[in-house]
Parts: sequence; structure tokens; C-alpha cells
Amino acid sequence: MTIEACTELLRQQDPDRFGAVLVADAAQRPALVTLYALNLEIARAPFQSDEPMLAEMRLQWWVDRLTEMGRGVAPPLHDVLTPLWEHWGAEAGGLADLAEARRRDCQREPMSGPEVVVSYVDSTTGALMWLAAQRLGAPASARRIVADHALGCGISAWLRALPRLQPLGLGLIERDPAALVRLAEIGQEALRRAARGRRAVPGSAVAALYPGPRVPRFLAEVRRGNIDCYNETPAISPFQRRASLARLALTKRWWR
Repeated sequence: MTIEACTELLRQQDPDRFGAVLVADAAQRPALVTLYALNLEIARAPFQSDEPMLAEMRLQWWVDRLTEMGRGVAPPLHDVLTPLWEHWGAEAGGLADLAEARRRDCQREPMSGPEVVVSYVDSTTGALMWLAAQRLGAPASARRIVADHALGCGISAWLRALPRLQPLGLGLIERDPAALVRLAEIGQEALRRAARGRRAVPGSAVAALYPGPRVPRFLAEVRRGNIDCYNETPAISPFQRRASLARLALTKRWWR
């Protein structure tokens, strides 16, 4: 029940955030690692059963534990919750919304259009990025900038995952190429807004805002119609991932 278990989980399942954590101040790394490990666990909870009711019960377990932690009740011994409690304490109660946002995943409810995807991304990637940025010193005045940046990053991640989401009933109701183009446009516009307001975000928060490899280029290609996200998306090579993280470490720039 240690931070090492969370670190290994993050290293194996979310290498981009694992790499970004290393850019953060050493004192803040345990808080980020436990937050991101929690996010992985609640994101996969709806997929641990094909039965919606059972999937929701698994997700509810996380909601209940986080809510109890918010009331000052220590969690049962657990590889993620125990170190989370150590580094977040009663603040962990505020993380329950991350789990609540995943309820539609339990129901295998597809998105009716780009606007629903935007709402979903705001409540998942957006909420997660803001929690991390706050922890690293981002002021309340930077919230809109972080939200815009998270929207662009989250749309990119959602589009990359679409070949896996669509067969599960979690993609778009209609396989409309125009919807993909519109999502890419929204993502690009959000990233540009965030870049214009970048001075509102302190350098200490850079690790929380890491966009991942090739996000702007990927969105540009989707917008041009060169990538059909319903069927496949270009893989990110280990070299591209290392180069992107090296750029973050050397320049401390989270915008493009």
C-alpha cells in the first residue's frame, strides 16, 4: 500500500502522464502520481463488467470511498486509496466528481454529437487537469485557460480512442465524418485560446498541462479529413513520446 504501487501503475498504463510527473517539483510528485493512478482506476471501473448495473456498482464503490475520505474517514487498505489518503487527505472528497463523470460509460451510452463529447471531455480530462494544475499552484484566475487546454488535449485523446470506443457503444451514434472534423476544429480552437492566455498559468503547473505527443498535428490531420478515427489512428512511437517529453523538460512549455 505504497506510492510505489501507484507509480508502477502509472508507468505501465499512462506513460505520458508518468513522464510529465517527472517534470514537476519533487515534493508534488506523490500527489500527482496518486491522482493519476486514481483516474486510471475509476476510468476502467465501468469496463470491469459487461452488465451496466454491475459496472455502476463498481464505480459507486469508488464514489463512496472518496466521499468518506472527504468526511475525514480513512479508506480501507488499498494500493491506490491508501497513498491517496496520505497525500490528499480529506481533499480526496473533491475527487469523487471524477468518478461521477464516468457513469455514462457504465450504461454504454453513445454520444449524440460533438457537443456531448465536449461536455464529457470537460468533466473528465478537464476536471483532472484542473485538479492537478491547482495542486501545482495554478490560481483560480487560470481556470478558463486550463479548461481550454484540457478540452483540446481531451478531444485529441478521445478521437485517438474512438476505434476502441465505437464498438463498445461509447463513440458517436452516427459514424459521421463531419462530426470528427468539427471535434478537431473545436480542439484546435481551444488550444489556441489557451496558448493566448498562457501567462495566467505559473511555470510550476507545467507538468499538469502536458498535452501528450503530437496533439496539434493530429487534430490538424483529422480536420483535413486525412485520418478516419472511426477505423484507426496513427500510433505514437516510443521516439515521438520521448522527444515530446524531452521538449517539455527542456523548455517547460505546455503550449504549441
